[in-house]
Amino acid sequence: MSADTRIVKQAFLRTIPVMMGYLVLGIAFGLLLQKAGYHWVWALGISLFVFAGSMQFVLVGLLSQNASLTTVAVTTLLVNSRHLFYGLSFIERFKAMGKRGLYMVFSLTDETYALLCAVGDVGTVEDRDRLSWWMALLDQSYWVTGSVVGAVLGSHITLDITGIDFAMTALFTVIFVEQWIAAKTRLQAIIGMACAIVSLVLLGSDRFLLPALVATVAMLLAARNLVEVRR
Repeated sequence: MSADTRIVKQAFLRTIPVMMGYLVLGIAFGLLLQKAGYHWVWALGISLFVFAGSMQFVLVGLLSQNASLTTVAVTTLLVNSRHLFYGLSFIERFKAMGKRGLYMVFSLTDETYALLCAVGDVGTVEDRDRLSWWMALLDQSYWVTGSVVGAVLGSHITLDITGIDFAMTALFTVIFVEQWIAAKTRLQAIIGMACAIVSLVLLGSDRFLLPALVATVAMLLAARNLVEVRR
């Protein structure tokens, strides 16, 4: 087996949990978009060039309401503001990947981020970069496939998709549990959970996310030496 084939196979095996979630959620998005009166080509284009997970579901409503570009831009920034914090830990790594790094910035979803955090067990830096790129590419391909299939199916059958968006939460929970079990230190996870819980209690479910992320980043930076010692 060649090195390239081995990397692709490993990337596929690692992304199977994401595939199961993204195909289902992609189909749900495609169904919603088709129900709003848009052709499957729109599902393909949005998933190729927007690829923003939960924001794509919000976008369906914005498109239906003929929202302005300013409204769409501001909403997107607010919904996906957490990615600003995800990207901080990968700035140098993505820069070192050259042209592939540009795609990595674009494709950094919640689930892909979780997978990228767990590639430290791969051999060389080049192997890790190639594995990361293939995982990101596969993750988007799952979403694009699900979106198109959902939009095409939506034009022929009627389905009740109430609650299907919970699959995204379930998917991220599974990835979190797997990393919790495999991690040498759980300090980062504990800090993140503590900040989220406190922020949720103080600010409520509609406003807790961004403050929780800011507090988590600040506390992780403050505890950086302790975290590195425990690794």
